Amino acid sequence: MADLPALVQRAQDAAIEVGMPLRREGTGPSCCLPDVGRFLAVLAAGCVDGLIGEAGTGIGYGAAWMASAMPAACRLVTVELDETRVAAARRVFADEPRVEVVHGDSFDELARRGPFDLLFADGGSHPAAIVDLVRIGGRLVNDDVTPVDVLPADSPYREHDPKREFFFGDPRLVAAEVVLPDLRNSLLVGTRVR
Repeated sequence: MADLPALVQRAQDAAIEVGMPLRREGTGPSCCLPDVGRFLAVLAAGCVDGLIGEAGTGIGYGAAWMASAMPAACRLVTVELDETRVAAARRVFADEPRVEVVHGDSFDELARRGPFDLLFADGGSHPAAIVDLVRIGGRLVNDDVTPVDVLPADSPYREHDPKREFFFGDPRLVAAEVVLPDLRNSLLVGTRVR
């Protein structure tokens, strides 16, 4: 596998520095998985002259993947509620004028700046209203999903998963679940069609 982009390496170093897990561990915040980051980079690369948003910066690992691949005329806004993580993310992006790291409520801050061509909803609430922040033709991404086939037999998510129900139930989205190469994690992607 190729080396990490410099900005992604800087974000990974910041995560280690502040003690933010690099992998999903339990229910607390963590960096997105590298395969999620690579997927976000693919989507960001297609946002020509676009605007990218992220709800839930963490220390900026997912944002670093997107910023590393986005075209020169693209901008990225990422919002985080935790002040320590905001400070770490601002250090990560100190030399990147196309990235704005905002402290505050993700939905409120992103609503002031949208609509977005790509929105990585990695934190915050307001699930149905977040679609309004994506322009028609734009994409909404959410990670930290476990494929149904690898869920324990007694998992309540086999019958009722709010994330899947939102992505596949909102008539404004055409959605798909993308299973990652480890076959134990997936993400949800929706394109806003109305």
